[in-house]
Amino acid sequence: MNAALRAQALCAYALRAYALRAYALRAYARRAQATRAYAILVDPVATWRRIDEEAADPAYLLAHYVALFALIPAVSGFVGACLIGVVVPRAGPVRQSIIDGLFGATFGYAAAFAIVLLVGLWIAILAPRFGGRRDFTRAFALAVYSFTPVWLSGVFLLLPGLRFLELTGCYGAYILVKGLPVLVGSRAQRSRPFAAATVVFAAALTLLAAAAQHALFARPGM
Repeated sequence: MNAALRAQALCAYALRAYALRAYALRAYARRAQATRAYAILVDPVATWRRIDEEAADPAYLLAHYVALFALIPAVSGFVGACLIGVVVPRAGPVRQSIIDGLFGATFGYAAAFAIVLLVGLWIAILAPRFGGRRDFTRAFALAVYSFTPVWLSGVFLLLPGLRFLELTGCYGAYILVKGLPVLVGSRAQRSRPFAAATVVFAAALTLLAAAAQHALFARPGM
């Protein structure tokens, strides 16, 4: 009996230790990604050089970076649409239903993954045409980190009157221009047209996803 109790205690201790270790690793990963996001905004050139040395696996970026920052517009949009609402003249505050809001936020969150994957593929395919090399791993890293301002600007979805500030996400185009020569080796003089083609493609995908989300889940009048 005593042996059985000791075995149970050891198992419980091992499970607690494993849970604490997993929590600590997740917390460390979140801090690391927040630090990387700050660095890419403040000093993109130096940060791109560090990213080029790392060559992070796409699956890691999806699980630890995209999964974290794509939550910002999804959650902010849900709160803004369902809890705060939009003031419509002669109708007062109009709010989306919680169910539609949850489905819409889930759709937008999943769309963020699809969009960044397609943009990474686009960069990899076009890179040789602009004097660069076809490398999906680095092209995907370019797409992911260049979307950082876009996802961060999603916080302005909380209040309808601040949604125009989402335009600050356009700073991602500058980040992309600085990263193209470093990660895919495109010619410096051709980085701007390369970035312009990529921004247009990304904007088209984002607008299509937003239109689909609005058509499927938005309340009329919102």
